[in-house]
Amino acid sequence: MASIVDVLTSVPLDSHVVRIVLAGALGLFLGLEREWSHKPAGIRTLTLISLLGAVFTLVEHDVLLLLGGLLVIVQGIMLGVRGLMADQEEEEGLSLTTSVSMLVAFGVGVLVMEGFILEGVVVAVLSSLLLVLKRELHSFAWGLSREEMQSAVEFSILAFVIYPLLPEGELAYGVQPRVVWLMVVTVAAIGIVNYAVVKTYGGRGIAVTGFFGGLASSTAVVGTMLDHVKQRPEAASYGVAAILLADAAMAVRNLAIALAFTFGETKPILYGAVLPLGVVILGSVAISAYVADWSEQVDIDLESPFSLRNALSFGAIFLLVIVAGAVAQQQFGSAGFYVTALLSGLVSSAGVTSSAVLLYLGGNVDAGTSVFAILLATASSITVKAALTLSAPDRTFAYRVAAWSGVLLAGSGIAAVLATL
Repeated sequence: MASIVDVLTSVPLDSHVVRIVLAGALGLFLGLEREWSHKPAGIRTLTLISLLGAVFTLVEHDVLLLLGGLLVIVQGIMLGVRGLMADQEEEEGLSLTTSVSMLVAFGVGVLVMEGFILEGVVVAVLSSLLLVLKRELHSFAWGLSREEMQSAVEFSILAFVIYPLLPEGELAYGVQPRVVWLMVVTVAAIGIVNYAVVKTYGGRGIAVTGFFGGLASSTAVVGTMLDHVKQRPEAASYGVAAILLADAAMAVRNLAIALAFTFGETKPILYGAVLPLGVVILGSVAISAYVADWSEQVDIDLESPFSLRNALSFGAIFLLVIVAGAVAQQQFGSAGFYVTALLSGLVSSAGVTSSAVLLYLGGNVDAGTSVFAILLATASSITVKAALTLSAPDRTFAYRVAAWSGVLLAGSGIAAVLATL
């Protein structure tokens, strides 16, 4: 006898009955918060509205679908008018929100019946989340300053307006506009996260941003730190530490790729990368603890989450690095795999690490060659981050980053030699 799970999984999603049930379930899900908030349109109303959208879509009569939508809109307007005439401002906002929720429930029913199952579920879940987090969202929005609001708008334009308009693929010298712009967006995103963390934890928050931002893009962390050090020169020590912690995160990521991808394979695990990358990781953490006093509560009052001008400038520098690397690779391509790894590491050490591991697993290079390529890419990434800090107005900050980066490279190089003995 088939189990209930087997029966459910055997029912196709293109079944009208299944879609009607799903539309009703999503409408019920939307109505839970409204019912809990004691609003006039709750579980039963929103469930029926969602079913109405599904049924009117099923009969495939545009007139019925239009009438159903108009009916929901009229009901929503009546609730909205009731809210506007209410004495309490709280009731006004909630009545207007309920009227919009009714229209969303109708749209979810239409989406599900048209076959846009995932889209309907996403709309229902996000809408319910917005309803549940009403107080938190209001408190957050009311607490924003003018500069913070401006930064939010600028970031939205960067990420959601300009990025999709850029051409896909590569242009001359291997330049990918979307990849370059993604670096600009990443710098801005890390800057916003860092701003929020620093507001909460002061100087120690920079350490958190440096490391976890480094897991996403260690190069982008440099752009964020340049902006913050420019705003608050007293944060220079923490900026140096954050860049070094980004180096540590980058080394952790590369080492994880080298070990995880070769674990359980027929070929030996790339243990040769452990000691050199371990020196980078532990050295970065030790130097970060030395250059900044993490026990001291430092109030770093940043003026804005990120600087659009700084993010764009950093993107331009990143573009120059890509072009220079591509030209150098064309000129010295005959030097082989190591030159490619060294130059590609200027842009993405993770990409080089993944490529080196895959080539090793495919039998194209041996373990020693693969490990050396990973170390070259890591060293290249550390070097380019130190070089990018030269654009900082405070040259002392850049010199400190360069000096400590040199210490890391020297220590890692010595460890690599010892590992081969």
